[in-house]
Amino acid sequence: MYLTIEDRARDCAAYIIENDATVRAAAAELGISKSTVHKDISDRLPEFSPLLYRQVKVILEKNKAERHIRGGDATRRKYKGE
Repeated sequence: MYLTIEDRARDCAAYIIENDATVRAAAAELGISKSTVHKDISDRLPEFSPLLYRQVKVILEKNKAERHIRGGDATRRKYKGE
């Protein structure tokens, strides 16, 4: 349990940066919802840690640009029975 929302947002950001992780992976690791991770990163983090926000934003933009590729790979594996 986190003492403050800021602590939770910092932990989310740190996990994403250290592991080059997606929002979904961060949510699973920290035991919170994807919506909470997204809200913490996009709305709350810039208010108290703009530098950390900029670092996370780079990773999230990269993930967003690559998501169609990951989705296509997942579909291919599904239909190939892998």
